[in-house]
Amino acid sequence: MNTLKLGALVVTVAGIGTTATAETLRLSHQWSENDVRHQVAQVIADEVAAADVDLDIQIYPNQTLFKAREQYTPLSRGQVDMIVLPLSYAGGQQPAYNLTLMPGLVRNLDHGDRLSHSPFMERMEEIMADDDVMVLVHGYLAGGFGSNQGCITAPADVEGVTIRAAGKAFEQMLAGAGASISSMASSEIYPALQTGVLDAANTSSESFVSYRLYEQLDCYTPAGDTALWFMYQPLLMNKSTFEGLSEEQQAALTDAATNAEAFYLEEGKKGDETATETFRDAGVEIAEMTPEDFDAWLAIARETSFPAFVEETPDGQALLDMALEVE
Repeated sequence: MNTLKLGALVVTVAGIGTTATAETLRLSHQWSENDVRHQVAQVIADEVAAADVDLDIQIYPNQTLFKAREQYTPLSRGQVDMIVLPLSYAGGQQPAYNLTLMPGLVRNLDHGDRLSHSPFMERMEEIMADDDVMVLVHGYLAGGFGSNQGCITAPADVEGVTIRAAGKAFEQMLAGAGASISSMASSEIYPALQTGVLDAANTSSESFVSYRLYEQLDCYTPAGDTALWFMYQPLLMNKSTFEGLSEEQQAALTDAATNAEAFYLEEGKKGDETATETFRDAGVEIAEMTPEDFDAWLAIARETSFPAFVEETPDGQALLDMALEVE
């Protein structure tokens, strides 16, 4: 009789173990599933699943959970667990974030990677922590110009042009060059070009391709050897959610993040080449920015975007100096 009772107990305990369900985290972003930013999220989801630590990550692409510019606040409140976000989208909540899309601040993707692991970024992460947000995967992407009003390489090319830029600092620089600014998420550029709301746009190489902007543009200025546009677009996580996980789950996430970050950097470099080839194959004219063009843009930025950031941001000069110190 005692043996039968023990057997029943073993079966019951085993049954509990096999029916336990893994914890599920929700990850939101604005892009399609063929975009590198989705692929970065997928690396995290796949590697965490393979680690077998009772943790699943459900990805919600294409703004299916939150609109692109509305993700940061829900993340900070724990209403979503993870997001991939161009951080300057949240510049209204934290003005310091506008520095992550500052003209001429980043020279190439390797420089962006060094910036991501510098005292400057440590200070940015302290600001995020105050909002209960943490970085899981760092990443910068390069970008360029696309236009229906002639090719854009030098500041004079945007005079009278209605253009979308991704963040406040670029908007200030472009306005300083005589452009009219229309603010929107990258997911809204295609219909805006299609309906004539926009004449031109700044965005990442990946977004130029994944949103098929080559269907709506006459000329494309890629990142190329001289790139002005670099934007920090990390995978962020709610800090309290991360801290509430088990040590094994946290380790699975951070291990996956290390691999995802390396993937992000390499794919970002490939993305610039892919964008140029895609636009050329689509019959779009390709223009190249020269070092002289870059210097002309930077001169305007130093008169507009740089001082405005310092004036509008607590400790703005110190943050700018920290970023500029990164070689």
